[in-house]
Amino acid sequence: MTLSLAEANSIVAAAITKARQLNVRVGVAVCDKLGNVIALNRMDGAYANASRYSVGKAVVSAGTGLPSGDVVGIVDHSPVAVVVAQGVPAIRIRGGFPVLRGGEVEGGCGVAGALSPEQDEECARAGIAILERQHAGR
Repeated sequence: MTLSLAEANSIVAAAITKARQLNVRVGVAVCDKLGNVIALNRMDGAYANASRYSVGKAVVSAGTGLPSGDVVGIVDHSPVAVVVAQGVPAIRIRGGFPVLRGGEVEGGCGVAGALSPEQDEECARAGIAILERQHAGR
């Protein structure tokens, strides 16, 4: 199973809602497990590269199954390497998390642009949590 557009959009919307609560402006990206972007949004007033960094964090998390800040060294996981070769940077700083379903990596969510990496992570967690709540209710 792969993340649907509706699910990816729900993750983005929940992450942006959290950003508004924190009074920060961010970019949010959700990609599938191969690093292909499904949904991307940048809030008004977020810095221009927030989108690019959010994609990089999402790709690294999806490709490795780890939080983006926990990835060290050269990223040689196949999905990440392919996307990096296509010009998307592998962003190994805090703010990205894998999206898991049934213990399997389905994709990644990356957030960039908040005042701190902790706030980026808080927004990403809020986004992913909405998907977990939706599936728990089924």
